[in-house]
Amino acid sequence: MTQDTTQHLKSIEQRLLWLSAWIVHNANHLRAKSDGDVKVGGHQASCASMVSIMTALYFHELKPEDRVAVKPHASPVFHAMQYMMGNQTREKLENFRGLGGAQSYPSRTKDVDDVDFSTGSVGLGVAITAFASLMQDYLEAKTWAGDTPLGRMIALVGDAELDEGNVYECLQEGWKHGLRNTWWIIDYNRQSLDGVVREGLWEKIDAIFKAFGWRTVVLRHGVLQRAAFEEPGGEALKQWIQSCPNADYSALTYQGGKAWRKRLMDDIGDQGDVTELLETRSDDELAALMNNLGGQCVETLMEAFDSIHDDQPTVFLAYTIKGWGTPLAGHKDNHAGLMNPAQMADFQKRMGIPEGQEWEPFAAVDDAGSLQAFMEKAEFFSKGARRYEAPIVKSPGPVFLDDRELSTQAGFGKILDALAKTDSELADRILTTSPDVTASTNLGPWVNRRSLFARDTREDRFREERIPSTQKWQFSPEGQHIELGIAEMNLFLMLGAAGLSHSLFGERIIPIGTVYDPFVARGLDAMNYACYQDARFMIVGTPSGVTLAPEGGAHQSIGAQLIGMSQDGLVSFEPAFLDELSIIMDWSFDYLQRSGEGDPDERTWLRDETGGSVYLRLTTRPLEQPGVKARDDEEFRRGVVDGGYWLREPGPNCEIIIAYQGCVAPEAVEAAGRIGNDRRDIGVLAITSADRLNSGWTAARRARARGHTSAMSQIERLMADVPREATLITVTDGHPATLAWIGSVTGHRTVPLGVEHFGQTGTISDLYRHFMIDADAIVNAANHLSVGRRIRLSAQNI
Repeated sequence: MTQDTTQHLKSIEQRLLWLSAWIVHNANHLRAKSDGDVKVGGHQASCASMVSIMTALYFHELKPEDRVAVKPHASPVFHAMQYMMGNQTREKLENFRGLGGAQSYPSRTKDVDDVDFSTGSVGLGVAITAFASLMQDYLEAKTWAGDTPLGRMIALVGDAELDEGNVYECLQEGWKHGLRNTWWIIDYNRQSLDGVVREGLWEKIDAIFKAFGWRTVVLRHGVLQRAAFEEPGGEALKQWIQSCPNADYSALTYQGGKAWRKRLMDDIGDQGDVTELLETRSDDELAALMNNLGGQCVETLMEAFDSIHDDQPTVFLAYTIKGWGTPLAGHKDNHAGLMNPAQMADFQKRMGIPEGQEWEPFAAVDDAGSLQAFMEKAEFFSKGARRYEAPIVKSPGPVFLDDRELSTQAGFGKILDALAKTDSELADRILTTSPDVTASTNLGPWVNRRSLFARDTREDRFREERIPSTQKWQFSPEGQHIELGIAEMNLFLMLGAAGLSHSLFGERIIPIGTVYDPFVARGLDAMNYACYQDARFMIVGTPSGVTLAPEGGAHQSIGAQLIGMSQDGLVSFEPAFLDELSIIMDWSFDYLQRSGEGDPDERTWLRDETGGSVYLRLTTRPLEQPGVKARDDEEFRRGVVDGGYWLREPGPNCEIIIAYQGCVAPEAVEAAGRIGNDRRDIGVLAITSADRLNSGWTAARRARARGHTSAMSQIERLMADVPREATLITVTDGHPATLAWIGSVTGHRTVPLGVEHFGQTGTISDLYRHFMIDADAIVNAANHLSVGRRIRLSAQNI
């Protein structure tokens, strides 16, 4: 490295320090507030500890193929850097944390600058880099993939993020799969939101990473400190620094040069060499020396980055100062602290920023032209925005099954198996994954045909020894299944990384994950994180509900339907029959790949052109199938995808409507037949997606409020001709609120049946009876309605 390079990097470092602090200051102290005195926030201290790391990384080390997950609280530094490179606007920086402004935390979908991975839910942005690296290896092994150069997947990590359990789950999974080309750079400022971290944490971090095969590089001292250690008395100073408690170091940093001098003189200054070492430095120089930790020194960082020449996963433990270079440095309350106007004015003076030039990218730079030229040569930025696009992979059409009785879970497995037998591009692009429930979620046939992925071929030992087994566990680079350990967070992080492959690596992957439905909730944070990034995947939750009767309450899901309905970026379905499942899966393969920004579909008012991810809630209960006559009926197919259709259309004198979702279809049909003996024109509404129906209804109401007076959703169309006096009975193996809202569509009295409490072991009929979702319960609900109606009529006559 040359002296000019070092000087330019230090200039960039100082510009990022100023701009990140000013962005936050402007948002909190200068911008007009509409919410009174509500604090906007922005983490000036957390930004300051990252400026040196991000400067050395982006302007010295990174290549365009590298991908970075930026520490959430360093968002202003990232935006300031992109602003200096012309990729972010002043308008959005002035509106930081405001509507339409630069986001609080880097966002792939909300920010205009080149964000690789969204961050914000701490720990998840760290872990997804490992799974992105695995996806890069997966694509490199495929003959159909292009020759995109391998990049490093890099996470900039706050030390407090290492408290998140998903980080360690990720480490173990990475070790299993031979993780490589992954760097994590830990901002080890030893301060978290509520205080100073425990002593000796770095040793635990070092040991944990080494146990999983990572290289660890500890960056404790900057060049000033290392030079001082070579002076007489330097070894004593080094020993003092390395044994100083974290809390003491933070407090002394905040107090400044005089406090440093007194403490050092009290502790080690009576030794002649040490005294001389201290006395040759002014208070400001002494403070600069003590603050010159490895992570705040661009020279040290460049040396460390340049020293790595292989693909071994590497963690850099970079000692930093939280609030480095600002009046907040070292104070234990500085995480959410803000410089007040007086502090900012003093900071501006020390930074040499002329009044009125606060937003100038190169203010206080002696040779702005030379610095700008240096920045423009930074290799990472040389290709502009690094978002790829990938062609749409066409589906060969629905795979219909001819089984007369089968569960949707088994049907899902047979559909994938049928696709596995084809040589279609879709089949080649499918990647399945599961957290140790591959066989029990019916992925076995797919895996037997398409094998498991590994960079190196490994034969199935049971097969070689001719030991009978239904599973053929062969690993190869051609494999299309990745088996995970029992960690649902890892499942959704894998799906998230695979579901971004078209944008990160320019190659389309169709990721399909399976999970026990109740344990969707165990990975919910990572699922939400994947959806927030607009990753595209299919998650199959199965077996579901109390229908998984013998397994008991710990394996039975209640609120999963509500998760599917409420999760943005994810559309949920719960088909009862195989033909419904076939149609939905075929539609989903296309939906996963859509990226339009058009207006809503004016038939459903859903944003289908935008696309998204898909959640299928399936069951182990075999159901008798209704026949194949409707397969070619376009209205039937459209209804399945739109969320519902009439299995039995109500007549003009309808008194009862039974609406069901999922595997309780036989109970609904049986009850309708029994009620129909003495009630007129009973209707049975088959709901394949309460999510789609509810979203369409909400969107249509909004559209009408905006002047589209003729807007009508699918559920409004379905209920339009149902007499107002008819009663709606809803039933599902899940929370009754899933369908209870339908009565509000056109004002029908509603009796919602469902499951609200933890289940227990038993048979399906036992549990259906216990939770009152069986045919008897539906019939009884109708009978009670009739009794109540007669009482009301009698009262009116009296």
